[in-house]
Amino acid sequence: MISKNSRIFIAGHKGMVGSACWRLFKSEGYTNLIGKTSKELDLRDQLAVEIFFKKQKPEIIIDAAARVGGIWANNNYSYEFLMDNLLIQNNLIKISHENMVQKFIFLGSSCIYPKMSQQPIKEEFLLTSSLEESNQWYAIAKIAGVKLVESIRNQYNKDFVSLMPTNLYGPGDNYDLKTSHVLPALLRKFKEAIQNNSKEVIIWGTGKPLREFLHVDDLAKAVLLSVENKLPNSIYNVGSGEEISIKNLGLMISRIIGFDGKINFDQTKPDGTPRKLLDSSKIKSLGFKNRISLEQGIISTLKYI
Repeated sequence: MISKNSRIFIAGHKGMVGSACWRLFKSEGYTNLIGKTSKELDLRDQLAVEIFFKKQKPEIIIDAAARVGGIWANNNYSYEFLMDNLLIQNNLIKISHENMVQKFIFLGSSCIYPKMSQQPIKEEFLLTSSLEESNQWYAIAKIAGVKLVESIRNQYNKDFVSLMPTNLYGPGDNYDLKTSHVLPALLRKFKEAIQNNSKEVIIWGTGKPLREFLHVDDLAKAVLLSVENKLPNSIYNVGSGEEISIKNLGLMISRIIGFDGKINFDQTKPDGTPRKLLDSSKIKSLGFKNRISLEQGIISTLKYI
């Protein structure tokens, strides 16, 4: 039975997703949260993870630990994106299974779906076509995690669940221009343009791709729902259901932040997937609802840059 005193290990509790889960679970009265930094516990090290489990005996695992980044980082660190993520999730899933963990929540990404997927993307579209080349390394690792969770549910009837969020943003995000995702990168670009009195902001690509965004605090609510209820399926999309072009996203940030210069697009840089809108109807039918609008989220996030 899950209780407010259940021992919950939030892997990656200092990251954007893990810290959002930590804040929400604390506010909901959970008193036995466990967190370890990567220096305290290297999740790529199987022996270290085994020793940690023997000492701490967690009952619930929220796997928010991952090596993440945008197009540049995926292209330049392809081996690390594939290997590190495989090691992290495989160690946690294997040891959770062997130690009879009650519940395991695996957090992935919408990039697991085919590049040219039918829209909006349903969970069953997974592995129906080829991946987006620029983030295939991360995607393949996460697909392996999704399938491990599914196999454990099917073979051992365990309460393991995968959540596939859309593009996330919020407190704790990465704002490095080389390794970050599109929204935090744009927030930093526009903020620096204001600070430096720049007359121009350059955005990668054509500006035409459509993206869906979800504030990380809304994702944390989906994680809480998954912990407090036994969900009937092994995989759930988690998104806002709303999309915006990269061009219009730039215009929105420009308006919010007060930038009155020119926005130019570097079309020598890749666009990535042309459109990526999730069908989140399955988890919404179970009670999930996102509450933070994109504009509200951007305004509240600017103070963290």
